[in-house]
Amino acid sequence: QVQLVESGGGSVQAGGSLRLSCATSGFSYGTYCMAWFRQTPGKGREGVAGIESDGSTNYGDSVKGRFTISKDYVKKTLYLQMNTLKPEDTAMYYCAAAFRPIGVGDCGLGHGYTYWGQGTQVTVSS
Repeated sequence: QVQLVESGGGSVQAGGSLRLSCATSGFSYGTYCMAWFRQTPGKGREGVAGIESDGSTNYGDSVKGRFTISKDYVKKTLYLQMNTLKPEDTAMYYCAAAFRPIGVGDCGLGHGYTYWGQGTQVTVSS
């Protein structure tokens, strides 16, 4: 079965960096899209970054130029490199996946994700 396990969260000062990891199992990277979302209490879930089955990427406007999503086919791990962190980046971060073979259409940062991890907390202090 599909499993997603996030790690790498923590506390950092503004301007610092963190790299989140999402260890995955149970599916092929060539037929699944994956993404990172975040959520804070009282706010809706926000799409942060996504990577399609063909490797193309997309980012939320608030993180463009600061965050980078990538995936390692050998290690079966999804990453989110977060640089120049801001206090407003404070949130619980979740990785997500959905079955979407190449040619079927992009997942983007919408609501079509089926599988979710348990989340990892990121706290950025000013």
